[in-house]
Amino acid sequence: MTNETHPDFRFRRLRRTSALRDMVRETRLTPSDFILPIFVEEGIDEPVTIASMPGVVRYPEAQLAEKVQSAWQKGIRAVLLFGVSQHKDEVGADTWNDEGLMARMIRTAKEAQPEMCVISDNCFCEYTSHGHCGVVHNGDVDNDLTLANLQMQVVVAAKAGVDVIAPSGMQDGMIAAIRNALDTAGYGHIPVMSYSTKFASAFYGPFRDAVDSNFKGTRASYQMDPANRREALAESLQDEDEGADFLMVKPGLAYLDVLADIRAHTQRPLAVYQVSGEYAMIKASAAAGVIDERAVVLESLLAFKRAGADLIITYYAEDACSWLSN
Repeated sequence: MTNETHPDFRFRRLRRTSALRDMVRETRLTPSDFILPIFVEEGIDEPVTIASMPGVVRYPEAQLAEKVQSAWQKGIRAVLLFGVSQHKDEVGADTWNDEGLMARMIRTAKEAQPEMCVISDNCFCEYTSHGHCGVVHNGDVDNDLTLANLQMQVVVAAKAGVDVIAPSGMQDGMIAAIRNALDTAGYGHIPVMSYSTKFASAFYGPFRDAVDSNFKGTRASYQMDPANRREALAESLQDEDEGADFLMVKPGLAYLDVLADIRAHTQRPLAVYQVSGEYAMIKASAAAGVIDERAVVLESLLAFKRAGADLIITYYAEDACSWLSN
């Protein structure tokens, strides 16, 4: 049969063999694309399983060094550290303590594998008794009081040897405040990876199990409305103007349009977070026998790259490295 419009062209010609498909593949995954989140809990001696996230655990501090070294050997080149604190208070003061959990985690990770890019999640939700991302005043997070505390927190992280600061609290002006604090303290070389477009999402549920959070209520007053696409772009561009070195979209798969929008408007490196709910849904479907876990994971990660992400934060990072090498 001849196509009168394009008589000489068929798309299937370049799909005929594996070698041909590989030659013309537009988007590729590599181990350097992935950032592995690691949860570390104070006061435990053995890993604690997270029921809603099969395969993910909270590690005791004594095992963090071994975990970082193991991840490096598997091809991981960046880790994102989350602390599960046993010293919570109303403001998260442990995070600006040079001997607090956040600082200790950073030092341990850097000493264990100096070449590893160690990223600190800079927020307060895992360190406050109420589980909110900052100082609560009159029932809501006070933006500017939280910024002042965040400035103290990031300087402690920098002193501890962190490679990248990653603020996730979605407070207005947080990047400018962080940049000012780091520069003033002599850490102008430390880059900031902003959670610049972070939605008030239902996909975060299992994460609260992961960090043993007692959070109740909503973060809708400071995280983004999932309905707002134009505002999502504006949020990231504002953080770029304030000096963010990386931008980020969180969650991932439900927000590929936002990821693509931001990619079209910035030259900054762009990250995406495949969050706990996305991970848990794939795990549950695989356990039920209704999907091929490896195929679905790699297809999902590829979708992030195709939409414009340079970096992918994923609990599947180690598995993905293994699958790509086979």
